[in-house]
Amino acid sequence: MEEKIKEIEEYKIVFTGGSDELIEKKSRFIATVHPVHSEEEAVAFIEAMKKKYWDARHNCSAFVIGKRAELARCSDDGEPGGTAGRPMLEVLLGQELRDIAVVVTRYFGGTLLGTGGLVRAYTRAVQLGIQASKVVTMRYGVKMQIVTDYNGAGKIQYLLEQMELGNYETDYTESVTFRVLVPINIVETLRKKITEATAAKAQMEELERLFYIDKKECV
Repeated sequence: MEEKIKEIEEYKIVFTGGSDELIEKKSRFIATVHPVHSEEEAVAFIEAMKKKYWDARHNCSAFVIGKRAELARCSDDGEPGGTAGRPMLEVLLGQELRDIAVVVTRYFGGTLLGTGGLVRAYTRAVQLGIQASKVVTMRYGVKMQIVTDYNGAGKIQYLLEQMELGNYETDYTESVTFRVLVPINIVETLRKKITEATAAKAQMEELERLFYIDKKECV
């Protein structure tokens, strides 16, 4: 199981959802994007949008759950088959977004768009909805604990900043303890640099492996 997790080093999620809309031949397309973590959450969100826009002609939807897109579903909600839900889902998969649901609400403007026009409109609406959301990257890495004396603390802090590893906490007691999140692909490089900088006096321990968000992306 651990080896399977290592195959994916990062994926993207919606940190905060958003909404945007477009007008196409007097039809109004409203895209609402929302983070979800289960099929139940996705279904609940879709139902909530249908209640909110109860008077709309269509509330088409798509969602992707799981870091490997283990669950992906879409619905045309009455639009001609393949003109709404599938193009919407293709946008999510094409941008490698996970744990995300989107509903595009259509208020019919009286003019038929044709299958090509519908595909373009629903595709563009989802793109606009994603642009209005905050997307962040989930990175696979190691939570590492580094213990050093006060002489080595400045050197380690310098290395962490130099390598742009800003996800760390520091405890000052009789020694100095750093707990830092490190992308999996540079763990060994960091180990080597710390060993060299502290003449092998720093103690390094891997606490856990996990997916995490760089705090700089959450600002």
